[in-house]
Amino acid sequence: MKKLWVAMGAFAVLMVLTLITIDDQKFRLAALAVLAMFAVRTWTHSRKLQHEQEESRSLNKGDDEQAAR
Repeated sequence: MKKLWVAMGAFAVLMVLTLITIDDQKFRLAALAVLAMFAVRTWTHSRKLQHEQEESRSLNKGDDEQAAR
């Protein structure tokens, strides 16, 4: 989870730098759109991994309970 927050912080810094350094409105919006796309992809990938880990934990817990019987 810490890696996700570091990545989101990096995206935020890049977006601020984009706003400061790019003067042309079209290029600024295009750059922000690309950065936003990668931020969303990073977040959704993180959520997917989190759900897979929770699912594997619940499956392992169920296997442990059956083995105990």
